[in-house]
Amino acid sequence: MKRLLTFAVLVLISFSLSAQKNKKEQNKELIRQETEAIKSVIVKETKSFFETDKTSWKECWVQAPHAYWSFADSTDVNFYKGWDNIERGFADYFKHSKPAQVKIENSWDNVKIYGTGAFVSFRQRISGDGIEREEQSEVRILEKDNVGNWKIVHVGVIRKPKT
Repeated sequence: MKRLLTFAVLVLISFSLSAQKNKKEQNKELIRQETEAIKSVIVKETKSFFETDKTSWKECWVQAPHAYWSFADSTDVNFYKGWDNIERGFADYFKHSKPAQVKIENSWDNVKIYGTGAFVSFRQRISGDGIEREEQSEVRILEKDNVGNWKIVHVGVIRKPKT
């Protein structure tokens, strides 16, 4: 009887450990999928911007008063607080700029997911179609919308000075 009880306990422990391992693997896969979805939104936002596709660009954003966009380099600092100001700030760009086919190179430094929010830091280089930019250090904060899609709520860009 004692052997049978020991065997039953060992089987239960084995099943429990196996279930925990499967859950960890599922969590890793979910995090990988969420990370790829986040990166895709960031790439789509940048690509849509250079292609002057305002509709696709807007789809990438949380259109709310807490949205924020900023850019700084050695000559200037620009920022917009709130979606309405961001949209107004880029109205002329989308109205008058010509679409550009650019190569986007992102070096992902950090992607931190916390519930329905995410923090991303990366370095970006844009080239092609007459555009050659120095590497930029960038930050994005994203939120999930009501249907589970990642949207950008904060953009921070610092262009490194030419060396």
